Formats: sequence, structure tokens, C-alpha cells
Amino acid sequence: MKPFDYVRPATIAEAVTAAAQPGATYLAAGTNLLDLMKGGVSRPDRLVDVTRLKGLDRIEHLADGSVRIGALVRNADLAHDMAFAKAYPAVAEALLSGASAQLRNAATVGGNLLQRTRCAYFYDPASRCNRREAGSGCDAHGGENRLHAVLGWSEGCIATHPSDFCVPLVALDAIVEIEGRSGRRELPLDELHRLPGAAPERETALEPGDLIVALRLPAVARDFAGHARYLKVRERTSYAFAVVSAAAALRIENGKISDARLALGGVAAKPWRARAAEAALKSVTPDAASFRAAAQAALADAKPSGDNAFKIELARRIVVRALTLAAAGTPARIPALPASPFASGALHA
Repeated sequence: MKPFDYVRPATIAEAVTAAAQPGATYLAAGTNLLDLMKGGVSRPDRLVDVTRLKGLDRIEHLADGSVRIGALVRNADLAHDMAFAKAYPAVAEALLSGASAQLRNAATVGGNLLQRTRCAYFYDPASRCNRREAGSGCDAHGGENRLHAVLGWSEGCIATHPSDFCVPLVALDAIVEIEGRSGRRELPLDELHRLPGAAPERETALEPGDLIVALRLPAVARDFAGHARYLKVRERTSYAFAVVSAAAALRIENGKISDARLALGGVAAKPWRARAAEAALKSVTPDAASFRAAAQAALADAKPSGDNAFKIELARRIVVRALTLAAAGTPARIPALPASPFASGALHA
């Protein structure tokens, strides 16, 4: 491992100043970063430890009905917060379907948003990867790419974003609070992650020194609590990243869908908000035909990036299944196998 400096700032302002220096990166739980450092994928000159910063480990249920989640809140603590899980069940289900219990106990909300792709070529310093080294090429093209992107990819990169947590957050219009050199600003989570385009090395909209301090879900997101699900297909039911996933949330009034939210995971370099599908679901009866039409709209622009054409049809079916589960109603308790098609009652829903 490359030698590095280690600093532990006492305030957010000190952290931003320290992390704005070239070669610096933030350290929270390190569940992703330390693996990358051990493998020689990430080689920072300085680690800025933010784990002792005050006020970033709180879940605040605000008077206007929204919720503010500090960046250092642990994934497990958020998923098991009863008030949060009741108001945002799809988010809790997504959190509990990610990684192992041990990792969820350590991993933080802010770190989850910023985890790096799990593309094998990104993780292999001997391979060409434009994300790791700009302009070097992409060995995933023509390589082992059955799990790679089918939406929003470019010749420069076909990797996918691995987070489960981010998928329902994007569907529910989550906002990210960022502290930077110019002060505090807010950004829709849907705008945080970038598609690769011609610059795959720019993975997010963050600037040097920018620190995510909190995440907010608006009060209106609570209106979907009665019909919201997260569904994830993975090659192993436990501890695996999604091949494809979907978060579906509906408001149903008088037998019709009055509002719909839908996002996909495992299909692009960012959580993919399916706005065309949402529009197709407005004012229709929540039935199989409507859900199939929405699935078609959600994947209308999809195309294989390699040996992964199957993911397009799989994603359509997962959209239909997720919408079907959401329409049936949020279960009183999160299933024993969160987000799995093999959870009780989900396989034939």
C-alpha cells in the first residue's frame, strides 16, 4: 500500500480545507475505500478522517414531514429506525438487501452514495480503465461484460453504479447537502452521479474538497409509503450486488394511479430514474397491461454494451414485478429476504 498522510479534522470547515488539497480523499467507514487502497486501485496522498465530526450521525424527522439523515448515520441504524422504515419502506428494504449485516453496521449513508463501481476491470490495475486512468481505454469492451450497463453507457465506460440504497432515493427525489470551499449547497441526488460520456473519470458532480454532510427526503415521499417496494435480482441471494433492481412507488386513488415513481439499479453508471415510465403510469389502472407498458417505456433506450442483452428483458420483467408488488401494498413487515424475488409471497405476486 502506498504511504499516505492521515489527518482528523475537528470541524467541517477544517475537513473541507484538508480534502481540497491534491491527492486527498475522505475516510468514513472505509468499507469500499480501504479495499481499493489495498488493491492499488486508489492511491491517495492524504486521508481526511471525518468520523469524529459532530452532528453528522443524526436522523432528524423535521416538522414539515421531511427527514434529514446525517452522512455518518450507519446503514443498519437507518434501516432499523422504525419511524424511518414506516415512512420510507422501499429505502429500508434496499438498505437491508445490500451487503452483509456486518458491513451495514459499519457503512455510512454518505459513503454508500459515493461507492465506486464493482467492474472487475476497474478493480484490476493491470487492466485498462478510463475511470481509474483517464484516456487509458476500457477493457470491459470486448471483455467479460454480462453484468455491465445497458443504459447511458459510452465507448469510454460501460460500468454500472452498485448502490441499492440510491435507487429508491432517486425515485423519491432525495436531496444531497454538500459543504464545499464556497459554502453549503444542495443538489438533487439524481444529479450527483454522472454518466460516463467522454469523461468517465468524472464520476460525480462533486468538486475537490466537497463533503456530503446530509441527505434529505421530502415530505411528499411519505405519500407513497402504502405502495412502495424495492426488488433486486442478484446471482446470489445474499451479499451480492444487483444484476438488475427496481424501486417502485405508487399513489393509488379511486382505483387509478395518481402518481408513480420508478428507478432502476444495475443498468447504468448512475441510479436510473425512469421518468417516461412514470408518465405512462399516470391515471391508469394498476394492472399487468399498464405495468408492461411502463416497463417498455423504462427500457426504450436500452442497448447492450456487450454480452448483456439479457439484462434488458430482465429489467423489463423486474419493473413489472416491482410495480405489481407495490400495487399490492407495502407489507406490514420487511420480508426475511429483503428485496428478493424469493421472499415470502413475492415470487407469485
